[in-house]
Amino acid sequence: MRAALALLLVCAVTFAAACSGERGAAGPGGAGGGGGAVRLQGAGASFPNPLYQKWLSEYGKANPAVRIDYQSIGSGGGIKQIKEQTVDFGASDAPMKNEDMPGTGEILHIPTVLGAVVITYNLRGVTQPLRFSPETIADIFLGKLQRWDDARIKADNPGVTLPAADITVVHRSDGSGTSAVFTDYLSKVSPEWKEKVGSGTSPNWPVGLGGKGNEGVTGQVKQTPNTLGYVELAYAVQNRLPVALIKNASGNFVEPNLDAVTAAAAESIATTPEDLRVSITNAGGREAYPISSYTYILAYKDQKDAAKGRALVDFLWWGIHDGEGFAKDLQYAPLPAEVVRRAEAQINSITSGGKPLR
Repeated sequence: MRAALALLLVCAVTFAAACSGERGAAGPGGAGGGGGAVRLQGAGASFPNPLYQKWLSEYGKANPAVRIDYQSIGSGGGIKQIKEQTVDFGASDAPMKNEDMPGTGEILHIPTVLGAVVITYNLRGVTQPLRFSPETIADIFLGKLQRWDDARIKADNPGVTLPAADITVVHRSDGSGTSAVFTDYLSKVSPEWKEKVGSGTSPNWPVGLGGKGNEGVTGQVKQTPNTLGYVELAYAVQNRLPVALIKNASGNFVEPNLDAVTAAAAESIATTPEDLRVSITNAGGREAYPISSYTYILAYKDQKDAAKGRALVDFLWWGIHDGEGFAKDLQYAPLPAEVVRRAEAQINSITSGGKPLR
């Protein structure tokens, strides 16, 4: 009897171990084994980083089996890493050009939110928001307009006492989607800028100090008197820096707020292609803020790892629906309904081995 009981105990332990092994093999994450979490790594634009960190926190609470990390390294870095396939997704404020697409597969652009690139400054004694015409901004960054008390700045700001001091320009030192948006705008409003500098993530700046990331530019402006730079709106608001009103294509000085960014997107929907790669700078319309932009998550249309691909698709779908609810509190404008519909189609087209993941 004792031998029989011992044999039954051995069989029971062996059966339990076998069942445990079967469950581990089928657990989430596949390649992670043992039922471990699916891990995704993303990198790129600093423009949406405050929002993406919020998304990762909230999504992680509801989906503990998916662990996602995002590194704010600039759009240029995000594009480079997704092309080299060293991350699971990239991020950029500037859409990739056809000639920049890799031969390793089609990269989709999933818009996540809209934001504003703002002119911010550190000017002691000036309490009301300054106003800038597009030509004035271009000449400041070309190095042609060098003094705060220049007649052109005074003309846009009657009644404001401006200091007799040099303007110190601050720009991005890294490959940057924020720079691409800003220089795209300058190329539209200034023929001289377009000819001499042009647009891109890493332009050859005529003048100024460099800062890494939106964080670096914000820090330089905040710490250095008489500086002027460009950052995403959220960074200026979080650091309590002033932001300028910019004269738009309709001739109105517009404050960079969420309604003005949404207005810029609305003016551009009719000319937005189905792949959603579009520039909305210098949009028409009385209320449109002229330096507005989408920001994108970049993902391969065909995913090599089905488990990772499925997790990425689920995160992207959550982002353009539930995630939009966190946008306004962090100074981003949610996507228009028509753009959400088109983004859904992009996400639904993602496959692994030719099979849909959603």
